[in-house]
Amino acid sequence: METRRLRLLVELSRLGSMRAVADEVHITTSTVSQQLAVLAREAGATLIEPAGRRVRLTPAGQRLARHAVTILAAVEAARLDLDPGAEPAGELRVAGFATAVRRSLLPVAATLAAAHPRVRLLIHEHEPFEAFELLAMDAVDLALTYDYNLAPAAFDPGLEAVPLWQAPWGLAVPAHAPATDFAGFAGHDWIVNSRSTADEDVVRTVASLVGFAPRIVHRADSLDLVQDMILAGLGVGLLPMDVGALPGVRVLPLAGPEVRLRCYAVTRRGRSGWPPLALVLRLLATG
Repeated sequence: METRRLRLLVELSRLGSMRAVADEVHITTSTVSQQLAVLAREAGATLIEPAGRRVRLTPAGQRLARHAVTILAAVEAARLDLDPGAEPAGELRVAGFATAVRRSLLPVAATLAAAHPRVRLLIHEHEPFEAFELLAMDAVDLALTYDYNLAPAAFDPGLEAVPLWQAPWGLAVPAHAPATDFAGFAGHDWIVNSRSTADEDVVRTVASLVGFAPRIVHRADSLDLVQDMILAGLGVGLLPMDVGALPGVRVLPLAGPEVRLRCYAVTRRGRSGWPPLALVLRLLATG
């Protein structure tokens, strides 16, 4: 079985249509169909079947796609292993959320500039769902993503995720508010993230545990804007405990359950041996 045909099967599993695969790898739809037909003959099994106007993987196709992820990763690892002692050099494309860029990536950038000037970081700010899409398209080499302990992420089998750090989050409220726990703000409007649903999932989970359904009214991406909205009396929301609250904002610790944001370094499976990426992953893990 040729790896390029296995790659097409993996992409079909991910994208769900021949046309999308063709657009992704810059070939014609008929070529995708022909190559998958050859792969089916090589495998001795039916790999795809009609599903309305589209196609889907058969159970055999799904199993082979899972094997293909491992095979392609092993091939990539073998290629990288041919020159394990190479001095790290090259441009490393990173997609990450703002807090991780500030906390983890900027110190790494300073270390690289001083000790490994041939490695250059290209940094793009993105929420996790955007970073995962960029990884899948091979548009970035590394993603810094997050989830919450109460809203855990499910990682694709084609990815490798390394936990980096955790940070407690609390409930940000006006400093003069008399209530001191989550349930005390059941009647308030709530502010959640505009680009991700993770913190909304956490708010709804904690609220359900203490007996109410939160009234989600406002959505904002910037943590500074969330604080400004709280000061304006527009609602309450989640913020990191170490955010450095503005005068007039109080961040209440949460316990029962505790809320923790968890940061990960995520790569495509089999890519972490590339010297620039291996170096940055090592620096992130020890930072």
